[in-house]
Amino acid sequence: MKKLEQRIQNKTARIGVVGLGYVGLPLAVEFARAGFRVTGIDVNADKVARINRGENYIQDVNDETLRALVKAGTLTATCDFQAARQLDAVSICVPTPLSKTGDPDISFMLDARDALLPHIKPPLLFVLESTTYPGSTQELIVAPFEERGLVIGRDVAVAFSPERVDPGNPVYKTHNTPKVVGGVTPQCTRVASMLYASIIDKIVPVSSCAAAEMAKLLENTFRSINIGLVNELAIMCKYLNVDVWEVINAAATKPFGFMPFYPGPGLGGHCIPIDPLYLSWKLKTLHYKARFIELADDINSSMPEHVIMLIADALNARKQSINGANILLLGMAYKKDIDDLRESPALDVYANLRRRGARLTYHDPHIATFQYQTKTIAAVPLTRAAVRKQDCVVILTNHSAVDYRAVVRDAALVVDTRNATKGMRNAKIVKL
Repeated sequence: MKKLEQRIQNKTARIGVVGLGYVGLPLAVEFARAGFRVTGIDVNADKVARINRGENYIQDVNDETLRALVKAGTLTATCDFQAARQLDAVSICVPTPLSKTGDPDISFMLDARDALLPHIKPPLLFVLESTTYPGSTQELIVAPFEERGLVIGRDVAVAFSPERVDPGNPVYKTHNTPKVVGGVTPQCTRVASMLYASIIDKIVPVSSCAAAEMAKLLENTFRSINIGLVNELAIMCKYLNVDVWEVINAAATKPFGFMPFYPGPGLGGHCIPIDPLYLSWKLKTLHYKARFIELADDINSSMPEHVIMLIADALNARKQSINGANILLLGMAYKKDIDDLRESPALDVYANLRRRGARLTYHDPHIATFQYQTKTIAAVPLTRAAVRKQDCVVILTNHSAVDYRAVVRDAALVVDTRNATKGMRNAKIVKL
């Protein structure tokens, strides 16, 4: 390990990042910017080719920075896992989604592990960043290394350091978001912390991989449960004829003991809808029911249907039905000002409205097309004529580039699930 530590300190260590998506590519860029030689590994040949041409496809990565790093030869990409033979440290940043049955799908992580194992050589730092259930690093990473005769802490340093990516966040990026690091042994924690400290402002070491794994799940479980609370509050307020947005804003003036969360059409993104269910699944194996997690998931998962009911009721009040109605969806991304469709509740709203016979179009300044079943659905321009021909406009994502006052002016009916029409008083607006 001393040799590896020295190579990290003098930045001669070769760094590998497996998985070049929203987490992996920004991480690879930061290592390369710090002066390390970085190899990105991904099974997607198109991503690899684009990186090697200096073409960026991640919103949080600067185009010019990526081109300069590739041109300088400090960042390269490959589909060949044999590249691991030249690496001193590897960070795994592959997706860990849920299966169709709601169980953790760790197949991408296991595939990456198995593809790397035949090619690694000690001393090596192996860090798992992909979100997973507590105990995963010990169960799924440590054992295979030990089966190959490698001693953890001497030959291989193994750690878990959860990604904390917030796509589109204008303030917190990879370099200035504190990094939690938990190793299998204190030596593992020290080596992993040393590497990440070369690119990240603040390192937060914890006592074990399990503590780091649990910390990540707590972060997103906290958000999921509180969003579930305000989503249910929105439904309650609708029954009570109270403006939920006014209620939250009033409560938020309390300078202590309250943190505002806001309702919406459902949860999206790769983390908040998924991560808490990893913890719930793990606890089921120990015969414990994670009641808050499951209740919040039930409420949050039902929000797209609640949006459908709002649309149906609003149209019914005008003696119309969803079946045959012209409906324009504004925003398909899971949150404002990003191009990320992962787990977006807008997709559920779209599919539900299609099944009910609506004639649908959509506009999203960040998403030109998306796939629905076997079809490619393209965005339409947000023109006055396009809005005027709609029976209803549904705001599902409150992108900054959209002129919502103009939309309200020209629309016959607006269902606003994001409070994008805040401050506008118009009988044609129906809010969540």
